[in-house]
This record gives sequence, structure tokens and C-alpha cells, in this order.
Amino acid sequence: MELWYTEKQTEHYGITAQITETLVREQTQFQDLAIIDTIEFGRMLVLDGMVMTTEKDEWVYHEMVAHPALFTHPNPKHVLIVGGGDGGVVREVMKHKAVEKAVLVDIDGKVIEYSKKFLPSIAAELDNPRVEVIVNDGFMHIHDHKNTYDVIMVDSTEPVGPAVELFTRGFYQGIFESLKEDGIFVAQTDNPWFKADLIRTVNRDVREIFPIVRVYCANIPTYPSGLWTFTMGSKKADPLEVDEKQIPELDTKYYSPRLHKAAFALPKFVEDLIK
Repeated sequence: MELWYTEKQTEHYGITAQITETLVREQTQFQDLAIIDTIEFGRMLVLDGMVMTTEKDEWVYHEMVAHPALFTHPNPKHVLIVGGGDGGVVREVMKHKAVEKAVLVDIDGKVIEYSKKFLPSIAAELDNPRVEVIVNDGFMHIHDHKNTYDVIMVDSTEPVGPAVELFTRGFYQGIFESLKEDGIFVAQTDNPWFKADLIRTVNRDVREIFPIVRVYCANIPTYPSGLWTFTMGSKKADPLEVDEKQIPELDTKYYSPRLHKAAFALPKFVEDLIK
């Protein structure tokens, strides 16, 4: 008998993958958590019925959250990751030797626990001595740490459940205050095919707070529509002014010095969303 997992990405559309095993399924304090083994994408982390990451394509998302911001900031020593308990963004941040400390704050400790156990290639750097892992509310952590971080990365789920407040203007204002004078933040902002209104709203809110705002895209097969956006807010540095010749080659699979500026070249319909 064949077993299949289907994520209903909209009311009328979804993706499906054949699975071989359910490794864990638990209703945590905050969300429904599952890690399943699929034939096409390897192990897959699912929260509240939504695919968060898979072994086959995780590196696209995690590289594109981390590297554009870190190579835009002139000296990123202190980094905060809100969410991202699977550890993928932390792994990419640790490739930057300038980073002295990365703080990961995830509200659900079970995501961290099971990622270490079942997704070790993604969670590989969570025990790095330069990393501090905190199980807490990222919204409150930012509120309590003013003028603290050089770069803040918001690796959240879609705006449902505990992640709803991570898509509010008040949260972005808190991020601004938690950043140092030349700070940068980046957040995943969903896809332009099904969540155009979300991208438009986030862009408007961030522009009211940050003097420099840029949107960029990446291709992530297991995310709704496959086309994913990220929004960067910066107090001083512009990612479009980075000299790609000064960006070193890292051990990456998607991000590269050539891609740094290219990712900000948006499809026309995405440009129109944020005008």
C-alpha cells in the first residue's frame, strides 16, 4: 500500500509526496509537529500541516535567509534568529567568521529537540559554542533587548498560530529598536502567487520604519508556488550597493556572489505588488 502526505496549500491547491515512515508526530504546547520520511524530498518537517523544510531543498531557504543580510552588513558580530528551531539558518550563519555570537530564540522547544534527533544535517551547528539557544517568545525577546543586534533574521512559519504576531507592524518596530545603529533585518514573507496581500502589507509596514527596504526571491520547490520572497530592512547599508567581488565563495549550493544582486531583480508582477 502506498502512503502519501498532502499539504493543502490553498483551498483548491496542494502538493503531495509519497512517504515511507512517520518518524514523530506530536501535538506540542504550540502546534502539531510531524517529521516524515518521503521518497522524493527525504525527511520533512511539518508544522500545523505545512511543510517547513525538507532534506532535499532546505539549503535554498536557509542560505537565502542568512547570506544576503550578512554580506550586506559591514561587520555582523551579533546575530539573532527568531524561530528556525530546525537550525538551518544557524548553520549558515556559522559560516561567517565575523559572527561572534548567534542567538536562536524559538517558542517551541520540541522543534529544536526533534530536529537534532531526526534532521542532524540541518541542526548541525546548534551546539556550536558561538550559538546560544533560547526557548522563548521571540517577540518578547526582541522587546527586552534594545540596541543589541547587528542582524536579526525572522525564520517564521506562515502567519498562523504562534507566528501571527511576527507579521505585525509592532514586531517590525521592535526589531528596529533591537538593532544597532547600522542594523539589518530580514524575514521570509511568503509567496506572491497566493499571498500577494501579505507581501504588500509587510512591505508597507517595513517601509514606514526602515529607510532602506528590499525584496528578493528564491525558488523553493516544496513551498507554496515554488517562488518565495524575503524582505530586508536596513538602517544604513543597501544590499544593491554591495561589491560582489568582495563577497567570498562559501560552501553553499544556491547563494553565490553573482546571485547576491540578481536575487533582488524581481519579476514584474512582484515589482507591481510593492510599488
